[in-house]
Amino acid sequence: MNTLEPLLNNIRRCTLCSGLPLGPKPILQAGSKSRILIAGQAPGARTHERGRPFDDASGDRLRRWLGVDKDTFYDANHFAIIPMGFCYPGTKINNGRRQGDLPPRRECATAWRAQLLASLPRIELTLIIGRYALDWHLPANTGLTNMLDDWQLRWPAAMVLPHPSPRNNLLLTKHCEFEQRQVPALQRRVREILAIE
Repeated sequence: MNTLEPLLNNIRRCTLCSGLPLGPKPILQAGSKSRILIAGQAPGARTHERGRPFDDASGDRLRRWLGVDKDTFYDANHFAIIPMGFCYPGTKINNGRRQGDLPPRRECATAWRAQLLASLPRIELTLIIGRYALDWHLPANTGLTNMLDDWQLRWPAAMVLPHPSPRNNLLLTKHCEFEQRQVPALQRRVREILAIE
């Protein structure tokens, strides 16, 4: 029996975080045949508006790293896209200035994550993006920089990725070996899993 669809329907109706600035609007993608899990942070304001994960510049870069087009990326038989928080959490304001998004709300992972991951039996590769996803999936992690450096310890079952946001250009410049070594390995693995020629 497929337990995923009823679970996804319940998640999409979730209102645990009813006090959010733009209201609750859970955004995720998963299918019972999903082969690759993208474990991210939380939707941004643009994702909230568009209703589709990574439908922005971050997604363009992520798809380039994966070596896939939008149709492949948004096929739930290929990719499960499950952030730590399913709704846009709001914006950090410091001295009247916007400083990125707030962290994902904890209620989401507590209420849904274990059930959801248990309903995805065909996952062969988990891509972990951001500190909150890193802390959940690899609780004994040694920080993003170290996890990028020793990526082969988890390969080929998992890979930690820097967030693909344009805000991370400086980090990617400092870690140019990520795009030189890890991205080609990632693209080969994605092609292998999805049987892409």
